[in-house]
Amino acid sequence: MIVSISLESNAHSAYTNLDVVQGKVYLRVPNPSNLSNIVVKLEGESRTRLMAAVRPDRPDRQRPVLEVHKILYKTQIVWPANQLPEEVLANPKATYTLNAGQYEYPFQFKIPINNACQTVNSLSTNVNFSNLALEVARTPTRHVKQTLPPSLSGFPGEAEIRYYVKVTVNRPSLFKENPRNIANFTFLPIEPPRPAQADGEAYARRQHQFMETVPGVPPPGKKKGFFDRKDSSGSIPPISPLPATTGPPPRFVVDARLPNPAILTCNKDIPLRILLKNMSPRNKNVYLQMLQIELIGYTRVRAHEVERTESNSWIVASFSNMNIPLGNPTDSVGTEVPINPEYWSGKPLPNTVCPSFQTCNLQRHYELEVRVGLGYGSYKHGEDQLIVLPLRLPVKVYSGIEPPAALLQATLTGPTSTSTASPSDGKVKPSVGGVNTNLSPPQYAQAPHTPIEQPPGFAGASAFPPAQGAPVAAQGAQQPYDDAPPSYEDAIGQDLPPINGYRGSYQPPPVPEGAPRFSDEKRR
Repeated sequence: MIVSISLESNAHSAYTNLDVVQGKVYLRVPNPSNLSNIVVKLEGESRTRLMAAVRPDRPDRQRPVLEVHKILYKTQIVWPANQLPEEVLANPKATYTLNAGQYEYPFQFKIPINNACQTVNSLSTNVNFSNLALEVARTPTRHVKQTLPPSLSGFPGEAEIRYYVKVTVNRPSLFKENPRNIANFTFLPIEPPRPAQADGEAYARRQHQFMETVPGVPPPGKKKGFFDRKDSSGSIPPISPLPATTGPPPRFVVDARLPNPAILTCNKDIPLRILLKNMSPRNKNVYLQMLQIELIGYTRVRAHEVERTESNSWIVASFSNMNIPLGNPTDSVGTEVPINPEYWSGKPLPNTVCPSFQTCNLQRHYELEVRVGLGYGSYKHGEDQLIVLPLRLPVKVYSGIEPPAALLQATLTGPTSTSTASPSDGKVKPSVGGVNTNLSPPQYAQAPHTPIEQPPGFAGASAFPPAQGAPVAAQGAQQPYDDAPPSYEDAIGQDLPPINGYRGSYQPPPVPEGAPRFSDEKRR
């Protein structure tokens, strides 16, 4: 018996929220067989694996710590037709005979907007094999309700977020393996509501002061001859004193500016401005010698009590030996000279950059680093007083997939968007313009657990069930909970069609050959 699964071709490189994932299951049965059912599942998993601290009593062995979250889990029984999951639970030993032949079973799922973590994972989900060693993940106790995170790779054997469709042919016999097959796909979420642009700009600023005359460099004019190197006695002539300078030494300020709030968009150009400002009079030219723009991503990996932060970087633009004069020596104090934006325009963010996100055990945030190399007085190496000024700005990266207007309007006018809940006191505080403008990571005083009571702002059937082992709060007490940014309610988007608009491109980096991996999903 051979089973395979095929997804219908998608016009875009990645699926997003409200998309319909559909395809067919192909089953070849050589002989009549007894089956219980054929189940297709739409699943999303966020897995982390870190090494715990070395124990003093066992310094030669480190214990791996695993944390697994089922952030998406939907099932559909394609055979027998019209069978409900409740009927399977009511009569789990029911068997049906399937004659020999080849069969096709269509299926389809609609991707929701929010994650819905399973409070208790199955044993097969929590089991992992690494170098023939059995590892079992503990049941997670901390969950964050948020828009589904993007597919994530690049940390082999340490962290990954993956989405797939899996088919399982269930047999009633314990001595026969259940045939399975998996089809992976890439997921890129819609972006949250963009906050209104505030006055001013987000910026990073550095200043530097040059010397008007560099010691050891002869002033321009007369060149030294061969016989000028030594006097007649063969002694080294004394160094002439530096010429007196009038006024303060030349001083400059370099700014890197972005619109406020600082938000970048996947596959789009960076809306960056770089300015050089004169802070004192000068007599010579200042030169742009080098320029580098780099996006740095920080991934916070957590596996229960163990945490680690990994970093990645993407070079957007890099130039050296530019020798470009900026402004004129006659410019007055306070003159701002912009650096030509052509150096970074037309160079969008790479398609391997995922948007900022936060889920139960993984979080990604970004910084934009701009390195500006300046020289003064000359563009020649060794005479230019080269200085490289690093400028860093914390930024958010959005996917660029705009939500449908109906969904956005319903979210902004709904009860969950007109107020923001505080996890510390349980009070409801108004937000600005119906949108939570807090873009900083959530802060909490102690480790939050899965709430027993429904947290404010997340009403509906998708609220979390009680977790095993979670402490029960006293009646009327508010449990601490990860205060996530506003996310769309699945109930609002159930009847909305798939998004028809700009999708961009997203290609998570492939896993290198021979790199450590999580155990094979085909046996789950």
